[in-house]
Amino acid sequence: MSAIKLLIRGQERSGQSVAEFCRERELHASDFFAWRKRLREGATARFLEVQVAGPRPHTAGYSRLELRLQNGRSLMVGRGFDAEHVRALLALAEAAG
Repeated sequence: MSAIKLLIRGQERSGQSVAEFCRERELHASDFFAWRKRLREGATARFLEVQVAGPRPHTAGYSRLELRLQNGRSLMVGRGFDAEHVRALLALAEAAG
């Protein structure tokens, strides 16, 4: 188990508020909340399925582009994908977070 997981479990078992727990250990509460959020998001990772109607290219040079978002999600699009669709998918992915 990682040190961060142990720290978070320790706070939960202590009965102390996050502020008290962090103050005693000289930690920043904002960091603690960020670590806890990352762990929760990692445990509940969700995928959004998107289907696009239309022909798929069958060329040997067909490639995809993967966009990695700050929230840890990824978005993969093929060459020639419409920019407005990408913007809409990014907005959807961010709203689902």
